[in-house]
Amino acid sequence: MLAYEEIAGHQPREPWSARDLARVLRATRELAARLTPAPPVGAPSLAGSDGFRHWRRLLAAYEAGEAEAAATVAGLPAPARARLAGLAEREAHWPAAVAGTTLLHGDLRADNLLLTEAPDRPVVFVDWPHAATGVAWLDVVGMGPSVLMGAPGLRPLLDAHLTARGADPAAVATALVGLAGLFLTGAARPAPPGLPTLRPFQRAQGEAALAWLRASWGGW
Repeated sequence: MLAYEEIAGHQPREPWSARDLARVLRATRELAARLTPAPPVGAPSLAGSDGFRHWRRLLAAYEAGEAEAAATVAGLPAPARARLAGLAEREAHWPAAVAGTTLLHGDLRADNLLLTEAPDRPVVFVDWPHAATGVAWLDVVGMGPSVLMGAPGLRPLLDAHLTARGADPAAVATALVGLAGLFLTGAARPAPPGLPTLRPFQRAQGEAALAWLRASWGGW
C-alpha cells in the first residue's frame, strides 16, 4: 500500500516566467543547504557514475565505422558534429566537475515541481527516482535546458544564480557537455512505446544545453 500527501499547488507554467524561475532557484538553494551533507539514504554518486560517457561511446563507435553511430553523428546539430572529439575530451572531466556531498533531485523540470501558497514551503520537489549525490548547484544546471528551450531570455537569471553560488565555470561547462551528450544521443534512439514526444523533448534539451554552453560558459 502506498500513501501520498495531497499538495495544493500547481506546476510552473511553460514557457517559464522570470518570477517562477526566481522562486524555484531560491528553493533549490535552500534545498541544497538542507541536504548537504546528504542524508544516509544510499543514493549513488554522480561523480562515480559510468553513465556519462555518451560522447566518448559515440566517438569510439563512429571511428570504428558502426552504421548506427554514423547515423547518430549525421543527425547531431552542426556545432556538435564538427566538434565531436572536443566534446568527448571535455566529457572525460565529468567526475571531477560534479563531485560533491549534496543529495540532488537529479531530474528537475516543471513537471517535477509544485508551486504552493504555503509560506513555509512555497516550492515542493516531487518524483525522486534519480536522486544522487553531487555538487550542490548541479540540479540547476540539469534543469536549465528544459527552461531555456522555451524561454531563452531567462539565461542571465540562471547564470547569475550559478555565479552567486560560486559554481566553477569550467565545471559548469563540463556538466553541460555531459548533459548534452545524454540528451542528444538519447534523442537518436527509437521512441519507447507510448512516449512519442520523449525523443523530440530530449533533442530540444540537448540543443538548449549546447546553446547555453556556448553563450555563457566558454563552449568546449
